[in-house]
Amino acid sequence: MDFIQERVHELYWKEDVNCARAILICLGELFDVRLDSQTLSSAIGLHGAGGFRAQCGLVEGGLMFLGIYFSQLGKNEETIISLCYDYAEAFNQKFKSLRCYDLRPNGFTPNDPPHLCEKLTCEAVAFAYEFIKIHKQLQK
Repeated sequence: MDFIQERVHELYWKEDVNCARAILICLGELFDVRLDSQTLSSAIGLHGAGGFRAQCGLVEGGLMFLGIYFSQLGKNEETIISLCYDYAEAFNQKFKSLRCYDLRPNGFTPNDPPHLCEKLTCEAVAFAYEFIKIHKQLQK
């Protein structure tokens, strides 16, 4: 967890990335997966759909990583789709929502302190890491 806290803090405060890119980068580093710049670029607006407060970027980034990682492990689309469903269901159970609207109740306002979701991001990265480790073992 120390690595996750330090890395999320660095990504937010030094690189100013959003939650979706932070979870992708952290998971990539934890599982030794190289992410293409196009992949990270595709997640630029995935912090609640560009601040609209729709699906949380922590969910979207996690789902993106599941597709990348389990594809590299040779899993078929049906398996990956099922894993994504299970991830969304488990994320919803743990965090009580998939929506930025609920997870970030005050939205995105100029008065917000910077990187308001840092603690939640650390928790979501740790959650995704454990989910992937468990499901990697189950897929063998």
